[in-house]
Amino acid sequence: MPLPDKPLLDPILYRNGMARYAGHVQVVTTEFEGVRRGVTVTAACSVSDNPPTVLVCLNGSNVNNAIFEKSGVFALNSLAAHHQSLATAFAGLSGVPAEERFGIADWKVLETGAPVLADAVVSFDCRLTDIKRVSTHFVMFGEVKAMYFGEANPSLIYLDRGFHTL
Repeated sequence: MPLPDKPLLDPILYRNGMARYAGHVQVVTTEFEGVRRGVTVTAACSVSDNPPTVLVCLNGSNVNNAIFEKSGVFALNSLAAHHQSLATAFAGLSGVPAEERFGIADWKVLETGAPVLADAVVSFDCRLTDIKRVSTHFVMFGEVKAMYFGEANPSLIYLDRGFHTL
């Protein structure tokens, strides 16, 4: 039985509910024609293990995020508790200019050429396979071409509009 049409849920109410949804903090990165871009995200997860595939959600209204589609590659870097200042910088909350953010950590490349955090808990080096635009965001699907395992440190989590560790 179809649900009756109702007014849209209040966006503020929705955001308040999502604030109670814990997410592992990650930085998604790419490089295209010598320009690097990184964004702090919690909206990322595994899709499949055959082929190994992840998804990442990014704000489509930020024109700087178009580089992810242009490059065709990205790395999903899972952060540890000691990466809180890195997460804040790549979220644009610390005042560190975008062009200086990569300078506050060490990076390497694996197979795709996307920047991989040298001390990430784990990084997934991906080739972009699809993008779906959904409302204000776009969802990137990436086939994992290589992985990097850092030390097993406590994970950085975002919950109730603040960082926590697990």
